[in-house]
Amino acid sequence: KAMCSGRLQTALLVAGYFVYLLVGAAVFQALERTAEKQEKMAAAQMKEAFLQNFTQLSVAEMEQFMKNLIEAIQNGVYPVGNESQFEESNWDFSNSFFFAGTVVSTIGYGTLHPKTAGGQIFCVFFALFGIPLNIVFLHRVGKMLSLLCKKLGKFLYEKGMRKKKIKFLTLLFFLATGILVFLCLPSVFFQITEGWSYSEGIYFAFITLSTIGFGDYVVGKQSDRKYFSYYRVLVAIWILFGLAWIALLFNL
Repeated sequence: KAMCSGRLQTALLVAGYFVYLLVGAAVFQALERTAEKQEKMAAAQMKEAFLQNFTQLSVAEMEQFMKNLIEAIQNGVYPVGNESQFEESNWDFSNSFFFAGTVVSTIGYGTLHPKTAGGQIFCVFFALFGIPLNIVFLHRVGKMLSLLCKKLGKFLYEKGMRKKKIKFLTLLFFLATGILVFLCLPSVFFQITEGWSYSEGIYFAFITLSTIGFGDYVVGKQSDRKYFSYYRVLVAIWILFGLAWIALLFNL
């Protein structure tokens, strides 16, 4: 009964956690998408005006254009390419889910952030409840993985191995497996999808899973590349389970 109850609690926690992220993603998308569209239209008009008059601009006007351009880029609007690129939103569902995941995990790359008053206030409350929920989720998943450690340890103990050796081998096994699954293999995936070098993929994976999150490398941000649907959703899920692996290592 206790085991069934524990499994039910875990299932409800995992389901509730992902529902929380999905609802958060939907709200961020609803609050931010319209404002972003207006920003993109303004950036497109600014670019058009510049292309028509750039030979006649004074130094002061050129400097103002540069300031506006830098501000647009900081807000996630890149006025390059044709008009079809302006139709692509930074706040589609995949990006919004990814953003929600980086908020509760406290990574905070800084490349995507809410700019409307409603989005910023919602982000405060979303993080206020989401960060503790994330800690509970990681603790529970880490606990489940630690049960696998115990089973492995029990198996080795029955084979006549000493306890100190079992502890060392268990830690080594989960460390090596995690490095392979959460660092080495994803880096190959990022190398293919993002066009990064393998070392850049490793660097991004480590900076992300350590929650440092500099924001110098972020997935799905290159305007000249076509990404498959829900690419960033998959990356967000990789982050969440990668953090659970980190939590397990701390437990061990």
